[in-house]
Amino acid sequence: MPQGDGTGPAGKGPGTGKGLGRGGGRGRGGGLGLGPAGECVCPSCEKMVPHQRGVPCNTIKCPNCGSQMTRKS
Repeated sequence: MPQGDGTGPAGKGPGTGKGLGRGGGRGRGGGLGLGPAGECVCPSCEKMVPHQRGVPCNTIKCPNCGSQMTRKS
């Protein structure tokens, strides 16, 4: 404590460098889930089918061409 104000040398205090920064990678907007609404779309033929809750679109095959579907919000 060079000046007696309790600050001590720069970068040497307790807890230095242990912060997670803003957000820490969790919370609002961090998830990939798009919710129950939306549609699954085929990237090859653009066929759309309603998204089923609990069933990822990438596990569904296109009813027209058999390609793996993707999610459209």
